[in-house]
Amino acid sequence: MKQYPSIPHDIRFIPAYVFDKLDGSNIRAEWHFRKGFWKFGSKTRLLGTDQLWISSADRLIRQKYEDDLSKIFRQQRYEKVVAFFEFYGASSFAGHHIDQEDHTVILFDVSPHKKGLIPPNEFLKIYGHLDIPKMLYMGNVTHPLVEDVRQNKLSGITFEGVVCKAKVNRDVVMFKIKTLQWLKKLKEYCHGDQKLFEQLQ
Repeated sequence: MKQYPSIPHDIRFIPAYVFDKLDGSNIRAEWHFRKGFWKFGSKTRLLGTDQLWISSADRLIRQKYEDDLSKIFRQQRYEKVVAFFEFYGASSFAGHHIDQEDHTVILFDVSPHKKGLIPPNEFLKIYGHLDIPKMLYMGNVTHPLVEDVRQNKLSGITFEGVVCKAKVNRDVVMFKIKTLQWLKKLKEYCHGDQKLFEQLQ
């Protein structure tokens, strides 16, 4: 099953769609026109009951999205699609979750078979009526915009930061910008382990 690409930190000062980045875990779900959603995975492996909290992601995806997405995928005449979701709760941080609290999922990207990730404008047009991360800004990425994100001042931003997406020629280009507040919390969480900090940021 297709994995979601790593999003670089290298900022590009280009026109982009800027989405709020929710702090959770990446979940992928494969849909087939005959089977519906039938295969689920975390970022690196298929879901299993040994993964505790995250093992409920398949149920949450089916309950919240399967009917709507199946209808859209059939309208688009897709044979196979991998949809990407963020799994999170109120206390989720850097991919870690609290078992005792409620969690949810939110759709943030779609990759039709052999077509790659769809551009952000198409994603908004086709899936924008569903529960997706808020688009906080559209236009040129500028130094003042980056500073507003860093200082957690961009209107509508939650805590972690943003993901910027743009179509450059035929490719979808992405990069992320984190808030200084989130990075400070991550440093405290890692207790001086620089390797872990780089891995989680």
